[in-house]
Amino acid sequence: MDRASLIGIVLVLVGILAGQTLEGGHLSSLLQPAAFTIVVVSTIGAVLLQSRLPVFIRGIKMLKWIAFMPEDKNRKNVQDALVWSVVARREGFLSLERYIDSAKDAFIEKGLKLVIDGVDPERLKEILDVDISFYEMEQRQAIKIWDAAGGYSPTIGILGAVLGLIHVMENLSDPNKLGSGIAVAFVATIYGVGLANLFFLPVANKLKEIVGREVVRREMLADIFYSIAQGDSPRIVEERLSNHRK
Repeated sequence: MDRASLIGIVLVLVGILAGQTLEGGHLSSLLQPAAFTIVVVSTIGAVLLQSRLPVFIRGIKMLKWIAFMPEDKNRKNVQDALVWSVVARREGFLSLERYIDSAKDAFIEKGLKLVIDGVDPERLKEILDVDISFYEMEQRQAIKIWDAAGGYSPTIGILGAVLGLIHVMENLSDPNKLGSGIAVAFVATIYGVGLANLFFLPVANKLKEIVGREVVRREMLADIFYSIAQGDSPRIVEERLSNHRK
């Protein structure tokens, strides 16, 4: 599990709950099912309204990356790339077929097949660049649901506050109902602003960073496949790899 995410979540909860306690407030006052329902359910609805369902589902599935980040394949890819360059130089492009089954990475498989098929290096680079662009666009579209949630939830929190105040105004003659209505009003705002700035937007930014690293990895591989397809020596391939590691 990613320790930074775990520590961040713990600090967020401790900060809010400890602050509430130190100010003399009761933790139970922050638990308002009505406010939570208004903010969370309405935010999900607004995000769904602007997104296609497959994009929304993909964005939700990406949430697991916050706790369990994708494996860092850079070191292995660098080692493999040096092996590919040496084998291709000594035995020819067809000798790379032995590495396709063990690749376990669709992008690497595609790159190796293009090299083996003898595709023109410029054309190979163009194909892989299009693949990278499509991957990045697809992933960033999914991440946008978290950005969108971070934009909508504060406004919906204010809407919840207004609904709570309306409830208060409707029950001015019954003092017993005034407290709950005012609580919903203020807690809905807390939920809206809190979820946006302490969860939705941080999640979006972390997912962008993860996708960004994957895009850089693929760009490095595309550069390596281009170099191998050109027949560059392993020394030149190693030099290209060192440039990416800087």
